[in-house]
Amino acid sequence: MDHRFGRAAPYALGVEEELLLVDAGTGELAHVSSGLVPELDSPAGTLMHDVYEALVESASPISRNAIDGTRTLEALRAEVRAKGGTPIGAGIHPAGPFGEAPHVVSERYREIGDQMRGLLRRTPTCALHIHVGMPDPETTIRACNRMRAELPVLQALAAHSPYWHGIDSGFATARAQLFRGYPRADIPRAFAGWADYEATMSAVVAAAGVADYTFLWWDIRPHPKLGTLEVRAMDAQARLGSVCGLAALVHGLAIAAAEATEDAEEIPREVLVESSFRAGRDGLDATVWHDGALRPIRALAAAAVDRARPGAVAVGAEAALEEVERILCDGNGAQRMRAAHAEGGMARVVERLVAESAEPLGVRSA
Repeated sequence: MDHRFGRAAPYALGVEEELLLVDAGTGELAHVSSGLVPELDSPAGTLMHDVYEALVESASPISRNAIDGTRTLEALRAEVRAKGGTPIGAGIHPAGPFGEAPHVVSERYREIGDQMRGLLRRTPTCALHIHVGMPDPETTIRACNRMRAELPVLQALAAHSPYWHGIDSGFATARAQLFRGYPRADIPRAFAGWADYEATMSAVVAAAGVADYTFLWWDIRPHPKLGTLEVRAMDAQARLGSVCGLAALVHGLAIAAAEATEDAEEIPREVLVESSFRAGRDGLDATVWHDGALRPIRALAAAAVDRARPGAVAVGAEAALEEVERILCDGNGAQRMRAAHAEGGMARVVERLVAESAEPLGVRSA
């Protein structure tokens, strides 16, 4: 398999966010991506379509750290607003009606629609994706194997979609549960090495009848075409500070995973899937399986910050980790949305999402 590992600077970072588009007056989904994206031309990064007309995806250029990468996303959000769009960060629209999900016309999205059928016509879903450049294929696999254990913590910290179709789902992230309905959208097993990964990809791609590995939507995956390890388990975020903190956490953890010399604990995929479910359901109040027992996700998150800190310091983004500590102290997006609903119902939830999505990034590089 061709790859681009080792082509960029070591552990270079890319940050991608999918943002919903809403009507500025009503707060309802605005299906305007096809009309809006051609008008967007920002030197800061890349703005593009995704599957849904009520969604725009933005991507930072290759960046040194999470703060620099998130700065470009801030500029891209401003560009969307300047062209008349109203973007919000959340896993799904809290009140979007079931089935209101028109798609962008493109060959890839037509193919995905043919595969997914009604699954893709429920409601748009939005995630935060973090890419970390890897030096070579074998290091990528080792880092991927080790980073699998971090996924429940990342999912709980980023949980930002408790409502679906106007009612409380009972989950901190309804997006994660919707996404699990797609094929090839879960947590991969650990791989013995690059050859094992390549053989598995060839078999799955053939069995699924798809073009390549980009049709595998795992929570974490090697991305040979970009030369990165990509973490995909997190809801999109309203606050840029949360985007920055989560990106810095993933970045630091990925650096630590790539540079680790001891063998990683072999955690069965089935155990991680259970922990992911619990993290998605209960958010920061979850307990998940770790070291032989169910343990509080908050304690595991604090330990993850400690593991990520040396890498964050090395790239000048230690300040961004304070945003993760802020989430642990003040609550994640799901908790803020439920608090807003208690204040003023669904209208207040959407109003707060719009306001938070326009807040400036207050984090500076070292």
